[in-house]
Amino acid sequence: MSSQVNHAGSGDSADIFEVRNATKAYSSGMLKKSVTLAADNVTWRITGARPTITAVAGESGSGKTTLSLMLTGQVKPDAGQIFYRGEDIATMPRERRKLMRREVQPIYQDPFSAYNPFYKVDHVLQMPVRHYGLARTKKEAEFIIHEALETVGLRPAETLGRFPHQLSGGQRQRLMVARAVLCKPKLILADEPVSMVDASLRATILTSLRRLNQELGISIVYITHDLTTAYQIAEDIAIMYAGSIVEAGPVDQVIRDPKHPYTQLLIASIPLPDKSKRWGGAVKDEASIAAAKRTTTGCRFAPRCPAAMDKCWSQKPPFYQTDPQRKAACFLFEDGARKV
Repeated sequence: MSSQVNHAGSGDSADIFEVRNATKAYSSGMLKKSVTLAADNVTWRITGARPTITAVAGESGSGKTTLSLMLTGQVKPDAGQIFYRGEDIATMPRERRKLMRREVQPIYQDPFSAYNPFYKVDHVLQMPVRHYGLARTKKEAEFIIHEALETVGLRPAETLGRFPHQLSGGQRQRLMVARAVLCKPKLILADEPVSMVDASLRATILTSLRRLNQELGISIVYITHDLTTAYQIAEDIAIMYAGSIVEAGPVDQVIRDPKHPYTQLLIASIPLPDKSKRWGGAVKDEASIAAAKRTTTGCRFAPRCPAAMDKCWSQKPPFYQTDPQRKAACFLFEDGARKV
């Protein structure tokens, strides 16, 4: 499965990242071990032709954050490989890994966890300047820090010199965006960056990300469970379910005309401003309840899928080209679409 995120700054069209058959499982429990597949044979590409914003969307536990952590090298896949600009990050030399960590900057859901409460917030900005040698003098360091803060709509005089608890959640989150900007990244991995802020700040942060993409040529992977903001900010989208990408393509096509049954379920779950519609879906019949309890070695969405066929329970569906720029992993398309 391939989805494209492009970047213009490097001047080439090579992949920024390529994920090849990456699998990651987590085990839990002391006496009775249980295994959760957070990434299930994921194959995905982030290309480098021009700067775009791609959303990775799905419900909680779908594997979005694990995919992000594998891209930054913080989590190693149990199987498969992750390539950065054609180089396997598992065997990458130290200097190349350092460069990758500067060029690929994460922004996480909870900004407060990134701060040491005993340090003023200046420390968060000064660390990357020193670590990556971004300034030759103290004055130059102050200049680029002020510039980064202003880029994300923060006033240096009102931000610097304060402790994390003295800033609002929105200010702390924008400060992490400023930290990413300082490093002059090729790609920003934004993992639920607006889920913990109110609506007005959500719009401000999304606007900042869009500006970074359009004015600075930074590609962005926007990881979210919120299809509304994904539709607002992204050009392309990849939908994840149970550790796998099930559909990917232009966000307008995927949201307006979803092909995969799981994507259809996600779209249908978006609340509508209609007081005549009641919360909750239809009551499940006995057949659907029995299907939900059935185990599968094939499609992991089969227990919830209203269109599940016999083969879905025993075979994993490949990807089919449902549209020129869109792919979906579902047997519903095996007769009328090309396998990819």
